[in-house]
Amino acid sequence: MTTPDWVQHAIWWQVYPLGFTGAEKSGPAADAPVQHRLPQLTAWLDYILEMGASGLALGPVFASESHGYDTADYYRIDPRLGDDADFDELISQARARGLRVLLDGVFNHTGRSFAPFRKALEQGPDAAEARWFHLGWPDGWKPGVEPEYGDFEGHHQLVALNHGEPEVALFVADVMKHWLRRGADGWRLDAAYAVPSSFWAAVLDDVRTEFPDAWFVGEYIHGDYTAEVENGKLDSVTQYELWKAVWSSLSDGNFFELEWALQRHNMFLETFVPLTFVGNHDVTRIASRLAPSGRLAHALVLLFTLPGTPVVYYGDEQGYRGIKEDRAGGDDDVRPLFPAAPDELSAVGAPLYRLHQTLIGLRRRHAWLHGARTRTHSVSNEQLVYEVHDGGNSLVVALNLAAAAATVEVPAAARDVLAGEGGLDVPGQRLALPALGWAVLRTS
Repeated sequence: MTTPDWVQHAIWWQVYPLGFTGAEKSGPAADAPVQHRLPQLTAWLDYILEMGASGLALGPVFASESHGYDTADYYRIDPRLGDDADFDELISQARARGLRVLLDGVFNHTGRSFAPFRKALEQGPDAAEARWFHLGWPDGWKPGVEPEYGDFEGHHQLVALNHGEPEVALFVADVMKHWLRRGADGWRLDAAYAVPSSFWAAVLDDVRTEFPDAWFVGEYIHGDYTAEVENGKLDSVTQYELWKAVWSSLSDGNFFELEWALQRHNMFLETFVPLTFVGNHDVTRIASRLAPSGRLAHALVLLFTLPGTPVVYYGDEQGYRGIKEDRAGGDDDVRPLFPAAPDELSAVGAPLYRLHQTLIGLRRRHAWLHGARTRTHSVSNEQLVYEVHDGGNSLVVALNLAAAAATVEVPAAARDVLAGEGGLDVPGQRLALPALGWAVLRTS
């Protein structure tokens, strides 16, 4: 398994399409007209380029019952978003701008209206499709009597697939190939942690025979990332450990937590390059966590200078706020409607957008950061100096969380400041940082 070369330059803008376009919360009736909302994303492709990103990471776009993660038909675009022609045009417009497209595949579970599940319920335990699920049939089953079934983490509307059934693996591989043929570049594998690694290995071996240049990232929240990548033949996983350490250490003023996570991050980089982020469709907005403390910029500096494949969640680049809550509808605040076009955005978010442009520009000029390593030069509760290095390349990053100016020691090779604020005394190798300041330095 070799990760495609293009991924080294990938910086994603992630969108949750149903929320972004203002789609209804529930899937429409079978005879309802298609709503062509997917084209709304085309108006934002130049915005992605201007920010400096190189790809569009889409949340669920397939026909579903409600939020997109209860798939009803994997071969059909959700009629709340559009149809095949709308998808093809979005791919065409992205291609014209050199943008990659990543799809979200929900292959651990389905919605109750998924055709094989409905067929199993109708025909009973003798149906071939009954083997696709974990079903507990009552004695003397009769049509109309629903069996017990395995679900996803207690959500009874989400029907768990039986990943030990060969037909399920063939089906998932076929779905992946179908949309890769239509122009997608890879897949985010939702709830990958709930699926046996052997299933992913078999499916991805199959898909890569036709699409060796596709990229596959699994959603893993905790666990042995390295083993999951190796055993599942994945290219990457979501780096939740680093995400948590970034916002938590900045919020608490405890860089020791982040320094520990960076050691773990280096270990993962020996095997694979993680997907890195400070926000996504499942978590509280980074601005809600950090903007009140004045430490939001530090999170962005970390995202774009640390090794990994970075993702920006739509709205984070504008300072959108939103709190994730554990209740029905608790995701709505972090999956909002976006304006029809970039010129309708509030000017309030412009400075943060420009900071994204600056940091993404720096990263694109130093593409080697993708698979580099870090070493810490000094750490305290509120100051951190680390170096990102790869062969003969390196950058030094200094962060100050204190409400007062601070002076930190930097490596002897540190030279001029590439981004941020700071006064470097070259003979003494000391860097003066303003209150809540940061700087990225070139090395000789």
